[in-house]
Amino acid sequence: MRFPARLALPVLATALLAGALSACGSGISLDEPIEGPVWRLVQLGSEPVAPGGEAQVQFDRSSGRVSGSGGCNRVSGSFTRSGVALRIGQLASTRMACADPVRGANEAQFISALQATASYRLAGPGQLALLDATGRTVATLNAAGR
Repeated sequence: MRFPARLALPVLATALLAGALSACGSGISLDEPIEGPVWRLVQLGSEPVAPGGEAQVQFDRSSGRVSGSGGCNRVSGSFTRSGVALRIGQLASTRMACADPVRGANEAQFISALQATASYRLAGPGQLALLDATGRTVATLNAAGR
């Protein structure tokens, strides 16, 4: 079967454009799982968190649970994820006092950010941004070891 010459150019252009667009992708799947790695808090809203903090979370797909530390206390709860939508259920926390008031304030803000999470965005390899219902970044986390 032969194509008329007037169809060959549009077909070729479409194929080249599709190839070019696929090559320009970020390489990050919007549905890439966040489950597995330990995610360490590096930023609350637009403010960086002091290095060496213990605030972190880990999502377990098989149990539908999230667990980690707010910096002073252990936290755990449930989560659901569908595509980039992420909902974290009510979190339970231990009740140890933070010796450092800044760390205690960061912990409270981190737990609030987790509770406000409505979706997420993979901002780069090993970087997770938690977003509220308006799309504002409430926390940024890095995969442990990065």
